[in-house]
Amino acid sequence: MRRRSVRLAAAATAVALLTSGCGVLSGGLRGVDLPGGADLGSTPYRLTIEFSDVVDLVPQSLVKVDDIPVGTVTGITVGPAWTALVSVLVNRGVGLPADAQARIRTTSLLGEKFVELSRPQEAPGTPAPAQIADGATIPLARTSRAAEVEEVLGALSLLLNGGGIAQIQTISSELNKALTGNEPEIRALLGDLDNLVGALDDRKSEITRALDEINRLSSTLNQHTDQIKTALDDLAPGLKELEAQRGQLVDMLQALDRLSGVATDVVNRSRDDVLADLKLLQPTLGKLAESGPNLVNSLEILPTFPFTDGSVNGFAGDYANLYVKADLDLGHILQNLARSNQPFPGPDGPIKGLPPTAQLLGPLLGPIGPSAPKVPLLGDGGLLPLPGLAGQQAHPNSASPTPPTPTPEPSRGGGILGGLLGGGQ
Repeated sequence: MRRRSVRLAAAATAVALLTSGCGVLSGGLRGVDLPGGADLGSTPYRLTIEFSDVVDLVPQSLVKVDDIPVGTVTGITVGPAWTALVSVLVNRGVGLPADAQARIRTTSLLGEKFVELSRPQEAPGTPAPAQIADGATIPLARTSRAAEVEEVLGALSLLLNGGGIAQIQTISSELNKALTGNEPEIRALLGDLDNLVGALDDRKSEITRALDEINRLSSTLNQHTDQIKTALDDLAPGLKELEAQRGQLVDMLQALDRLSGVATDVVNRSRDDVLADLKLLQPTLGKLAESGPNLVNSLEILPTFPFTDGSVNGFAGDYANLYVKADLDLGHILQNLARSNQPFPGPDGPIKGLPPTAQLLGPLLGPIGPSAPKVPLLGDGGLLPLPGLAGQQAHPNSASPTPPTPTPEPSRGGGILGGLLGGGQ
């Protein structure tokens, strides 16, 4: 009797604990971890996942990463936008990136649902993102669910009942007709398709990078929508102007076509002559090339005559002490001509070969020699004295200069040139 009483008391206590709403097991059996579940560890972290539809996902469902249980579903609520908010606990030892993705899958064809957490594929060279924080939320944009068996069967039912089931025989017969006799071509096509798919798979990183670049380009274009709109609006007047001048443009292109034909004909006809000229010019160019250094050195001398670049270092300062004095006095010029000991044109000389204007110089100078008569036009003393040599004999045939004498008084009989050139008044 005593043993039986103890058994009844134990059974009553167990029933009370299991059926109590606010006892040791708050919430009933729903809060009890199922056997064989995921190992959450001592300090799991909590995540909230937003789904558009959770189908028949229930609390205590598993949370997996790479098909390994790492957490459990603790609750499902309705969000403010009529979405499902799923709360999960995940083992803290599982590192997930901040941009982790979530998906509802089925363990088998008719199995239970579970939440799959995954890492998104990153482009090569992209820095690793930070880990997800405790209490973070995976938004609706990074969640999805797999197709249900009911959905697949419904689509198949639509195809079989109201779709193209009546045309299956026609489709198969037409395919047989198209493929019959073309087996080698079809086989080659499948081989080429396999090569194409393999090449695309080998270059999937480049394709992904190109898509990312297109995405960035689209973002840039989106940021400059106003500028693009303005450019398109301003393009209309330019197009109208081109339309108005279309005839002139066509005429210009036609004239250019005719010009190109003429130019081609000219080039073809003159080709042999041009080649011959170039061949004849080759020796000259060769000699110029051989005398290149000397030619360069001569160019250093000609523009800097009389001082070359090499003589610049010999001067102290920025200039050379070179003075040039040009004496253009007519009297001095005549005296220099007389002192040259050359027969000067006169009545007895080669006067006939000179023009009439040059024959006037003969009477001005007179005959050359000691017995030459004085020319009244040049003054009493013959040739006029040089400035500063007053009283000195200016005749070129003199053996020695006459001693200086006092300057005679100016007279009225110095002759015409004497008065003009300083020999008298």
